[in-house]
Amino acid sequence: MTSHGIPRHSSLETTGEARQQELRKIETYRELEHVVRDEIANHQYTPETLQKLSELLKKNPEYYTAWNDRRRVLQHQISQVNSEDSEETSGDRITTLIKTDLHFLIPLLRNFPKCYWIWNYRMWLLEEAKRLLPRSVARKVWQEELGLVGKMLSLDSRNFHGWGYRRFVVETLESLSSTDESGQNLTEAEFEYAKKMIGTNLSNFSAWHYRTKLIQRLLSDRSASDEERKQMLDDELELIHRALCDPYDQSLWFYHQNLMCILDPAKSSQTMAPNLTKAERLEYLHREVEEIQEMLDGAEDCKYLYQALIDCTLLAARVEGTTPHEDQKTQVLNWLSELKHLDPLRAGRWLELEQSLTS
Repeated sequence: MTSHGIPRHSSLETTGEARQQELRKIETYRELEHVVRDEIANHQYTPETLQKLSELLKKNPEYYTAWNDRRRVLQHQISQVNSEDSEETSGDRITTLIKTDLHFLIPLLRNFPKCYWIWNYRMWLLEEAKRLLPRSVARKVWQEELGLVGKMLSLDSRNFHGWGYRRFVVETLESLSSTDESGQNLTEAEFEYAKKMIGTNLSNFSAWHYRTKLIQRLLSDRSASDEERKQMLDDELELIHRALCDPYDQSLWFYHQNLMCILDPAKSSQTMAPNLTKAERLEYLHREVEEIQEMLDGAEDCKYLYQALIDCTLLAARVEGTTPHEDQKTQVLNWLSELKHLDPLRAGRWLELEQSLTS
């Protein structure tokens, strides 16, 4: 039957044809798997076997046994190079083997970015480069990896897996540095990179978190004085205040909470400014309360503002070493009243806090 000259197929015919295509794909996959299994069982660790493993893993990257087989084949090829070539030429051939395998993984990572087996195998390859190659050559391989991570994060800047992997690559590059100075320069560069990524997307919590980790190392590398540490805190507060032009972004408030921990004497010892005086802590907290109250104008329905006001006010009381005085209690109870209305899902939490203040 046709319609306007175009053949019409029933959904049953279409479904049947699709089913047949799927069955043929499954059969092809099984045949390939069977061939690979036989070759591995017979220790045929050849380039041809490696190619068949590539085809198998393109079809099914979750097949972890095939990744283990691929390791064995590559290790066999590397051992052959070491036995056949001089030390001078073997390094070049091993570099080529490792780089070829790294390039093979790139399209797989694009299509399956959350497949842990691909990442595990890639990390193993990079560790092999560090173990087998001269330090200067291994560093170049890892430097290229840092470039790849940068491209990945430019495509998905909030991918926390990518940020964790970047941290791993940077730490390895620093360990491959010939001097401490190189490591320090890398910390500075990463700090600027995180700043750039935050500028691109203010709600990128992974970039904010990465920045937090870098600040501690940066200050340590600089042997920063208490005054320089205090200046860093001022800079971070200024940065987060500018970002909070959108007070509805929860990721920004996470970073704000992290900064407020610096002002808590019970938590400050491991922070960027551990030696603030009591008067300095209180000055910061009073300024934060004023700043956040100004943000309330036009954003009275933003629950994060009330939470921050309560946290800062109660922290100020702890810094003073007392329980909240009557004015503080009244303010906190008013803010809690707003929170119970704006955030009913956490009503039990707000009620418990209210009871602790009024008991």
